[in-house]
Amino acid sequence: MILIRSLLLTFLLGAFTLFAVQPLPSVYERECAKLATSSRADAEGLQDFFKLDWEHSLSESPEFATSVGHPGLNDRWSDSSLEAIARRQRELQAPRKVLQSIRRSKLTAADQLNYDLCLCGIQEGIEGLAFHGEYMPLTQMNGVQQDLAQTLEISPRANIKDYADILARLNAVPEVIDQTLVLLRKGLQAGITPPRITLRDVPDQVKNQMNPDPDKNPLLKSFTEFPGAIPGADRERLRGLAAVALKEKVLPAFAKLHEFLVLTYLPGARESIGMSQLPNGAAWYAYNARTQTTTKLTPRQIHEIGQSEVKRIRAEMDEVIRQTGFNGDFGQFTRFLHESPQFYYTNAADLLMGYRDISKRADRGLPGLFGKLPRNTYGVVAVPAYAEKSQTAAYYEPGSPDAGRAGDFFANTCDLASRPKWEMEVLTCHEAVPGHHLQISLAQEMEGVPEVRKHAGYTAFVEGWGLYAESLGSELGFYKDPYSHYGQLTFEMWRALRLVVDTGMHSLGWTRQQAINTLLANTSETEHEAVVEVDRDIVWPGQALAYKIGQLKIKELRDRAARVLGPKFDLRRFHDQILARGALPLDQLEFQIDLWLRSH
Repeated sequence: MILIRSLLLTFLLGAFTLFAVQPLPSVYERECAKLATSSRADAEGLQDFFKLDWEHSLSESPEFATSVGHPGLNDRWSDSSLEAIARRQRELQAPRKVLQSIRRSKLTAADQLNYDLCLCGIQEGIEGLAFHGEYMPLTQMNGVQQDLAQTLEISPRANIKDYADILARLNAVPEVIDQTLVLLRKGLQAGITPPRITLRDVPDQVKNQMNPDPDKNPLLKSFTEFPGAIPGADRERLRGLAAVALKEKVLPAFAKLHEFLVLTYLPGARESIGMSQLPNGAAWYAYNARTQTTTKLTPRQIHEIGQSEVKRIRAEMDEVIRQTGFNGDFGQFTRFLHESPQFYYTNAADLLMGYRDISKRADRGLPGLFGKLPRNTYGVVAVPAYAEKSQTAAYYEPGSPDAGRAGDFFANTCDLASRPKWEMEVLTCHEAVPGHHLQISLAQEMEGVPEVRKHAGYTAFVEGWGLYAESLGSELGFYKDPYSHYGQLTFEMWRALRLVVDTGMHSLGWTRQQAINTLLANTSETEHEAVVEVDRDIVWPGQALAYKIGQLKIKELRDRAARVLGPKFDLRRFHDQILARGALPLDQLEFQIDLWLRSH
């Protein structure tokens, strides 16, 4: 899963109407107005707009700029004040006027795709202004208690200027915390908060950032390791400045946040779990379902698709159990998988080494499935200790070719008794290769497209590809062991169940326990994993729908291509076509594949 980028951009575009009197246009609005009335050729005007909008997006989200390797903004945090949020809401109208001034018919096919994607994104952003997602800037999955450390972890640190930037960010932490507190209070007043039950670990997550020892605080990790180019005297000076920032700025700010969470926010947070129970919640969830799946499917239709997939996959799981020769029912087999020592590592280092071995074997098989492979590499690392208790088994964080940073496949080494070996091959295929690392890195390395296209985060495509990539494990030589094959099926079952429990909780009135019981009855996940999964789905309404819907569309297109091309079908060329344009909405993906098929 991609944990920070899409949530951050959604949060920054949240709406809050502040001014009764129309304020003066911002620089961005004025520049858009100039483009909308310019006499440039349509294609030139479109490219000028893309450049303007990209620079504006980076300026509005310095954390994202750091992530993609854009220089010059590494000393700042995003402005999340009510005034800035109100301005961003108003600014959403400006780019639409630019696009309306451009004649789509005069553009090339490639630019028509860029135009359509941009217009769709603007329209969805404007539609989303009816909801107040900005009032929930913090959950157990994301927020300042995790995001600040993650951004500082990937910040450049090659020279003294880079460390000065990190220090500037450390000293600005109180402002970030204060802006977060304002939004949290607004959420309490409006009745828009995450469910109280999902917030139970958040105070401890905040405390994890409050270690007074500069050598052990995760926010100061950069100051424990310096590049050789920085002299020893400067290292000591920088460490000293970081220690002062920690003591005088960071710790008091996080202490304020912790106190507010414990004494005010958690006691005042809602007890209901479904999005439909929030103000305008039913419409909000329907909007999330549409935008996350990039389809017009209703929550009820998605629920029924999930039920059908659960039935199909369960039959395959039962067949694999029979193939193992196990003498017992599903529940007994699940207990066997949980309790048998043969399926578990006893130390974290061995678990990480196991993932690295699988990754290398996956790398070796990629040329047989893809004609084009990414240049950027990836590594396997442990989930940070401050976040591990509330994180799932693994996730991927993209690298940056511009910054010279490899991607990271994070494996959770917390509670080794819940990290079975039979799930490791399928997790590697999803999070690393041929899943997220391969797809995202190829997108980042595209040429001749607007920068925003390289980082598009259509969840149905990105996570749909990740789930589809799990099935490619058998073509890479994985899942030969029946237990690993069972692991692959239980992960596919997990995503099918997401369709059922996500729509169940947020649209159909399911309880949290009903969702947990449904997962436990149909997978071999531990109760801890089931609880983490359900609580994740509660605070990210609709996001979980994207995996299975996206996978089903890619499988449908593969079957169509094999049928149309017959003996000329080449799986490597099909995969290259799927990934050639970066992430796309599913309707655009289908359109592009159909164009390719008609050209043969």
